[in-house]
Amino acid sequence: MTDTTHTHVRRVQRVRHELRRRELQVRQVQHLSPGFVAITFGGDDLADFTSLSFDDHVKLLFDTPAGAEPVRRDYTPRHFDRARRELTIEFALHAHGAASDWARQAAPGQTLAIGGPRGSMIIPTDYAWHLLAGDATALPAITRRLEELPAGAHALVLVQASSADEQRAWHSAAQVQTQWVQDSDAWLAALRALSLPPGEGFAWCAGEAQVMAQARAILVHEKGVPRECQRVSAYWKRGAPAFHADIED
Repeated sequence: MTDTTHTHVRRVQRVRHELRRRELQVRQVQHLSPGFVAITFGGDDLADFTSLSFDDHVKLLFDTPAGAEPVRRDYTPRHFDRARRELTIEFALHAHGAASDWARQAAPGQTLAIGGPRGSMIIPTDYAWHLLAGDATALPAITRRLEELPAGAHALVLVQASSADEQRAWHSAAQVQTQWVQDSDAWLAALRALSLPPGEGFAWCAGEAQVMAQARAILVHEKGVPRECQRVSAYWKRGAPAFHADIED
């Protein structure tokens, strides 16, 4: 268990951004693996775009036939280049789904609208340790965070990846300890068995809603991680076409 003998102070900073719709154009499509594609968008609407945290999400707005319900999905801004006015987003290619279907056929010149981010939760990088855990949908955020962590930082990474194709190499100045597992039961067991380092750390988890609810309980009740030192998010929910929520108790 973590050391909880001293008082933990919430050091996370929440910043709000102006919410606006941006019309973007696909500039590049890069297939990262059989299960992931990175799409780079560009356009003058990105001149004032802001993404201050690896935990940010933008809402992608997909065209639908007249009279049909709008299709909107939340995605992590993987990389933003202000000088080039380019935003890169990674798509997990699920068997079915509006976003996956669109990403499979995406080509330079196509257009897509986005909204957000509505705000950023800025987590300091000077914690004694950083736990970054989740399923494949969390990989873009985890990858971005590892790139942002400085030398001397200590990161523990736990990822559920159903196949070796989803595993990736990290580019980070931090000291990174990684564990890959194949299913949610193994992921929860590995989280429960994980020995967290001493000192004040921050735990970040994202993935399927029911699994993340169990992860939250493990962190709070078994690992003793203070609530102000963790963020657990449901990036998706089994059986729900669009779902994104923070897990609280």
